[in-house]
Amino acid sequence: MNLILMGLPGAGKGTQAERIVDKFGYPHISTGDMFRAAIKGGTPLGKKAKSFIDQGALVPDEVTIGIVNERLSEKDTAKGFLLDGFPRTVEQAEALDQMMADKGQKIDAVLYIRVDPEKLMARLTGRRICSDCGATYHLIFNPPAKEGVCDKCGGALKQRADDNEATVHERLQVNMKQQQPLLDFYEAKGSLKTINGDQEIDDVFQEVAAILGELAK
Repeated sequence: MNLILMGLPGAGKGTQAERIVDKFGYPHISTGDMFRAAIKGGTPLGKKAKSFIDQGALVPDEVTIGIVNERLSEKDTAKGFLLDGFPRTVEQAEALDQMMADKGQKIDAVLYIRVDPEKLMARLTGRRICSDCGATYHLIFNPPAKEGVCDKCGGALKQRADDNEATVHERLQVNMKQQQPLLDFYEAKGSLKTINGDQEIDDVFQEVAAILGELAK
């Protein structure tokens, strides 16, 4: 089964991806991993991507699409894959559809983990890191025994600059604006499966597994 995983930052995509891989065995293919592998392997497209990354520039669609195509042509994707971080635009989604059609395949489902943006704010701004030993805490999910103090070494807990409210709000806004056309695109095609990400992790995965079970029938 060929799947795409979508969701805003903090929605729990990483956790659900691990569980999907464990239960169903599909390779988890992330954009970052693909770029790193292509660059490390010194492929022509990897070298092109590296030249843009080294300049701090965005990698052009044609290079990104080429790297994705190469990765989806590898043997481990023969029975399906879980694609994460691609496509990011409708143009990339259309290119992916063409890519799949050329292989005589299609995208079977787009799993969208939906979480209320206000809850995502709490998730993303609640992280605290020990300034001495680097231990990570969360004010809601994994609070220290004593507020502002590391359980392990007694160091002061700090909030990273990119975890502050203004930065997180901007990040979410940018992601929502970027994501909506894609959601509309896949909804129109009938392949969008929206999952309630406001539940406990196990309940979210039960919903994911039920959807995949139905699709496999």
